[in-house]
Amino acid sequence: MTIIATWNVNSVRARLPRVLEWLDGFKPDIALLQELKATEETFPKIEIEELGYHIEIHGQKGFNGVGILSKKPISNVVRGLPNNEADEQARYIEGTIDDLRVASIYLPNGNPAPGDKFDYKIRWMEYLHDHMKRVLKEPKAVIFGGDYNIVPTDEDVHDPIGWADDALCLPESRNRFRRMLYLGLTDAYRVFHQEPHKYSFWDYQRGAWQKDYGVRIDHLLLSPLATDRLLKADIDKEPRGKEKASDHTPVWCELE
Repeated sequence: MTIIATWNVNSVRARLPRVLEWLDGFKPDIALLQELKATEETFPKIEIEELGYHIEIHGQKGFNGVGILSKKPISNVVRGLPNNEADEQARYIEGTIDDLRVASIYLPNGNPAPGDKFDYKIRWMEYLHDHMKRVLKEPKAVIFGGDYNIVPTDEDVHDPIGWADDALCLPESRNRFRRMLYLGLTDAYRVFHQEPHKYSFWDYQRGAWQKDYGVRIDHLLLSPLATDRLLKADIDKEPRGKEKASDHTPVWCELE
């Protein structure tokens, strides 16, 4: 069995005790991390390697940054979204672990919308869609995991009316997310959980965590061959309730 998790850690150095605690306790075989806010030089490799993980990151000083941690070696690593080389933001990394291809994605937020940041988000999603389409032509199991900064439906947000004009919920964003699913990808969490209003992110403001005012924006999207091996999927809420926690919590799935 292989457990794959995705987690926006919101600064790997600031959350290092929480990250190490979770890795040691939950023991994912593969962890896809986002918003590292660290470079190759500042990433805490020694501490994480001591827990038995191989590490590949695409880092950026103070912003963004994505990584793959794996109990097994990672090969054929791609840093940056292919065919989008002009993008200087570290938002995409991809690698192969045994017979599984995995990607860690930190999709742009897009706020305020409309505006340049929203235009960047939409362009980025189109590049991602086209890359997914190319990868899915290959006969392999693939998982595109990460912080998509997309609330797929009104059932994935605590206050649909209040969030209606947010870039995470706008029709242009949701439509492009659906286009990705229409390529043949499966939202692992929704295979096992149809109940509404389950979340992976709670803002630090206004007691959002305590009131369960959240959104579901962290997703594991599986290719057909990966979906065939899918056994379980869920949201691990425990890390969000810890002291000095990330505002996101891990989402995970288990494959045969």
